[in-house]
Amino acid sequence: MDSLKTSSTETWWLRGVIARTVDIISIALGFFIGMYGLDHPDSHWLQTALGLLVTGMVVQGYALYCSIKRMQQRNF
Repeated sequence: MDSLKTSSTETWWLRGVIARTVDIISIALGFFIGMYGLDHPDSHWLQTALGLLVTGMVVQGYALYCSIKRMQQRNF
């Protein structure tokens, strides 16, 4: 039973790490592409940057969820 608890906790930890990595990359790319898009308002880069920023925020919410689930499983 204890090994199942440890394995599940590690799974939530790994999911959180992956989510945070995707979050950092997508928000950083969103800002860089957004700066380029502001210089060229006719291009599609501004919408792409907005999509990356929104994706990063949604993934950050999922990372928070993973952290909460990991803490709940660790305490039980």
